[in-house]
Amino acid sequence: MAKQTNIRLDDAVRAAAEERAKRRGLSLQGYVADLIEADVNQSRAAFMAGAASFLAAYTEAFEEEVGEDRYPNLPEGLAQTAPRDAA
Repeated sequence: MAKQTNIRLDDAVRAAAEERAKRRGLSLQGYVADLIEADVNQSRAAFMAGAASFLAAYTEAFEEEVGEDRYPNLPEGLAQTAPRDAA
């Protein structure tokens, strides 16, 4: 569900934003929403790329340190039924 957000712009910025929105066939609200969504998606993509790079670089180190024992200190047999995020 969409939520309403109010922002304050000085007159010159608002006029420039309205002009850019008009050239794109958007309302000012649609233009601002598109800008924010693009920024959020770009940040999310950058974070995910960084996380993937980090995991690729350090996978071997984590496996050497932690090994395959995903559930240390669990009684024998419970590791097969424990949720994957239990450790």
